[in-house]
Amino acid sequence: MTDFETIELHCGQPVAVLTLNRPQRLNAINKQMLGELQDALDIVEADDAVRVLVVKGAGGNFSSGFDLKEQMEARPSGAAQWREILDRDFQAVKRFWSLKKPTIAAVNGYCLAGGCELALCCDITIAADDATFGEPELKFGAGIVVMILPWLVGPKRAKEIILTGADRIPAKEAHAIGLINRVVPAAEVEAAAMAMARHIAVIDPALVQNTKRAINRQFEIMGLTEALDEALDIDLAIEGEGSADKQRFMDIARRDGLRAAIAWRDARFAP
Repeated sequence: MTDFETIELHCGQPVAVLTLNRPQRLNAINKQMLGELQDALDIVEADDAVRVLVVKGAGGNFSSGFDLKEQMEARPSGAAQWREILDRDFQAVKRFWSLKKPTIAAVNGYCLAGGCELALCCDITIAADDATFGEPELKFGAGIVVMILPWLVGPKRAKEIILTGADRIPAKEAHAIGLINRVVPAAEVEAAAMAMARHIAVIDPALVQNTKRAINRQFEIMGLTEALDEALDIDLAIEGEGSADKQRFMDIARRDGLRAAIAWRDARFAP
């Protein structure tokens, strides 16, 4: 096991397992984790013995998304500061799409916002039957960093999920709309992901990697890379200017804590 603080990486050939390991924060993705993810993926990329990567979360959840508490304390403002933050977020999450080796997300519990985008950027996503997916960003005045969702579920579903800030999509529904590949009992999700990883790992790695590249190129030729880059630029404009909703959310979070801010957010959408 390689030493990290916010993640764990076990390179047990031929399948490596990367664990998001901030369970006390529902594996929220902070600046340190983003850097460690990039370092871990460098190790996986360079290790010829590793043929497939499985990604999971510690403590019963995959990830609640990018760390709002860290953002609340840092108080970024203006396009230059936001460009640095969003570029770091974007590059680390999209790396799971572009990694030459296959990636499989094993999802338990919450898989929201940036955490959801990370799971969707993996080649295959297997979820526990108690997993919950969603993109709640617009409900508190933020934008979408990695706009991968429309490429998976189509524009109608993507607009409904993103524009309403849907954050309680059960695994069964996520599977029905093409968000994920499989749903299994919660106790079996990691075993199911490992079984699929070992199956893929039997196949010649050059064949697997070239075929993944060929599939990715289909979408990239259709404009996926340019579309994601442009969506990131739009998100930069959103965050750099700062919405009134986001300012109110952060003011409440700084004064009363994140739980209070989330309660304020949710109360706005009560029936």
